[in-house]
Amino acid sequence: MKPALAFRQPHYPNAWEELPNGDIILAAIEEQLQPWWQKFFGYHLAKIGALSKQVNTDECKISNHFSCTTKTGGGNIVADIDDLPLQEHSVDVCLLSHALEFSLDPHHVIREANRVLIPNGYLVITGFNPLSLAGLNKLVPYRRKSIPWNEHFFHPMRVKDWLHLMGFEILADQRCIHSVLVGQLNENVVAKSWQSFAQRFLTSLGSVYVIVAKKRVLPLTPIKPKWNIRTEFNPVKAPSMRVPERKVMKRQIK
Repeated sequence: MKPALAFRQPHYPNAWEELPNGDIILAAIEEQLQPWWQKFFGYHLAKIGALSKQVNTDECKISNHFSCTTKTGGGNIVADIDDLPLQEHSVDVCLLSHALEFSLDPHHVIREANRVLIPNGYLVITGFNPLSLAGLNKLVPYRRKSIPWNEHFFHPMRVKDWLHLMGFEILADQRCIHSVLVGQLNENVVAKSWQSFAQRFLTSLGSVYVIVAKKRVLPLTPIKPKWNIRTEFNPVKAPSMRVPERKVMKRQIK
């Protein structure tokens, strides 16, 4: 297994149009997340990264939506995604859409999201599945040098292991788009039949994964010390077998 830490600074795209069939990927992610927006509640929703910024979250009931991107991302807050200028436990929902593949230290990105999330807050992560038709492009020499296959793809099981170690509860692990994501994707009858078949019988091989997790924090219950009262010990009155010295002296005199 390759280490998660990248050995060079990845190129983070500023728009979905920079990815092959990025508009189709964005539409599929929004379709997968549409039922979830109604289940989230709170005050603040943070979209971390330029790609997360473009995900439509209008149906979410949370009132304040803001984005954290670099200078070229056009977000509300200019910052690095692995060093968020947000207070601890200040955000109700964090959205990391295809941020792990293009980050230098994906572990630290998730830790930052965990830091700013409130207890019982929600973390949404999307990314490319390496064990899929799209992941096979890394085996093609002239394709693995182009975006996004020149970056590191993380398997959903590995991402869920990271989340479990941080105390998250996995609520959903969904897959979509069973395609190589190269060239123009057809919308004919054959392509739609294949997508329907793969979505039903080859679910784990979807090219894009969507993970929804909930931050669980166990409250600390103070334990009161149990004060044991020391019992009093009274001497037991038992007959002694010792003969008094005076009686012994009288017996010797006799």
